Amino acid sequence: MNINATIIGQAIAFVIFIAFCMKYVWPPIMQALEERKKKIADSFEAANQAARELELAEEKAAQTLRESKEHAAEIIEQANKRANQLIDESKEQAIADGKRLREAAQAEIEQDVVRAKEALRAQVSALAFAGAEKILGTTIDEKAHSEIVEQLAKEL
Repeated sequence: MNINATIIGQAIAFVIFIAFCMKYVWPPIMQALEERKKKIADSFEAANQAARELELAEEKAAQTLRESKEHAAEIIEQANKRANQLIDESKEQAIADGKRLREAAQAEIEQDVVRAKEALRAQVSALAFAGAEKILGTTIDEKAHSEIVEQLAKEL
């Protein structure tokens, strides 16, 4: 055998092998590489999208936290205002109650003074009758002289 024929045979076999590989082996490999490339690109895009969504979620969470703090501050402020209002109302009510109790006590004292004066007048008129009886030596009819007694009580 000739070396040239061997090289030519090997070259033809190699060309046939290359053609076979280009026709049947290379397309599935290229397809697998393209699918892999697409998967990597999709994963990279999904990672970027997830990062954007995470950033948006963090911003939204921060905004919600700020709004919650503002709302809580408003609620606390309203509670403080209501507490101050209740304190003022309680003070006013206590002042009104104290004034009412003082007026009631003053009215009761005045009534007690009037009753004491009436009791004193009754005692003085009884003493006056007793003194008049002793001085005159006769019995004085209280019913007959009721006008005189009333006038005397008023003068006292």
